[in-house]
Amino acid sequence: MDELPDIEPFQRRHDELGAQMADPSFYSNPRRAADVTREHQKLSQLIADHAAFQRVDREVGEALALGKDPTADADLKELAAAELPELQQRREELRKTVLLAMIPPDPTDSRDTVMEIRAGTGGDEASLFAAELFRMYSKYADGCGWKIQPMSSSLSERGGFKEVIFLITGVDVYKQLKFESGVHRVQRVPVTEANGRIHTSTVTVAVLPEAEEVDVHIDPQDLEITVSRASGPGGQGVNTTDSAVQIVHKPTGLIVSCADERSQLKNKAKAMTVLRSRLLKRREEEERAKYAATRRSQIGSGDRSERIRTYNFPQNRMTDHRIGLTLYSLPQVMEGDIQTLINALQKADYEEKLAALTGQAFAPARAADLDD
Repeated sequence: MDELPDIEPFQRRHDELGAQMADPSFYSNPRRAADVTREHQKLSQLIADHAAFQRVDREVGEALALGKDPTADADLKELAAAELPELQQRREELRKTVLLAMIPPDPTDSRDTVMEIRAGTGGDEASLFAAELFRMYSKYADGCGWKIQPMSSSLSERGGFKEVIFLITGVDVYKQLKFESGVHRVQRVPVTEANGRIHTSTVTVAVLPEAEEVDVHIDPQDLEITVSRASGPGGQGVNTTDSAVQIVHKPTGLIVSCADERSQLKNKAKAMTVLRSRLLKRREEEERAKYAATRRSQIGSGDRSERIRTYNFPQNRMTDHRIGLTLYSLPQVMEGDIQTLINALQKADYEEKLAALTGQAFAPARAADLDD
């Protein structure tokens, strides 16, 4: 019989929350009370499901033992054999339900998200594809009812993006987009290619949960802030005032620039939002590295050989190399139809976390298993 992880830590947490809820001052902070009540309800369901699993597990054991008992009544053995498949199915369903409930929730899943898209190798073709990825995520965001707020951008000579940074606000944005981080590789014939040769270019995507001021403490003494006159397209108002802001975080060397707004204060606020999100992401990565030394870095160097996904236009193919999923619907994908892909990545993540809980080796799901 497969064993479940120990329920005792969850029972202790459930009891702790119950004691908090019994305190007369519990509802003086409505927001905290709602969070505690919600967690208590989830743990109550987990404990009930765990108890149900144990009951069904015993019934399966009894049915198997009865079937092997040479002294048992023949009618009882026949009845037990008939009930066994349904009991085993119910047992497996409860086991999976309990395991999923034991997976710690990602506290940043409900956060708004800062996305950074940068052209990698491939020159103009890379910057053009960066613009197409920005359009793809924008259309997906529209379909989800989310809003996009530009933060910073740098245009290439051919109309693409050397870099574009934007904030996406809505429900569960980070939960849906967090697996988009990495190197995206494109294979196609550029419009500037006279001989019809297929070129390979890369774009890096970083997905950062928006950090609040309480998440990351930034000492003002650690910041080097400079202002300058904005350059490039944007109108006379942008170009005639010292509105562009660059912030250097001296302890980490992180540099953030913003010049999209006419107001220096607005540009500074946007730059600080990006800086906090990068620092939060860095801290999370450091914490995960303690428990997963083999975890891949988020975006690598941008080299062609490092990629999470390939967009092959001649073959009308998009392949996510992490889970082995291939979709032959590239035009629809580039129009923002990426929910099937996101669902598959989330499912693979759940399976990996379940494997970690049960101590089993994790193997990415086959593409054929990812459509349901």
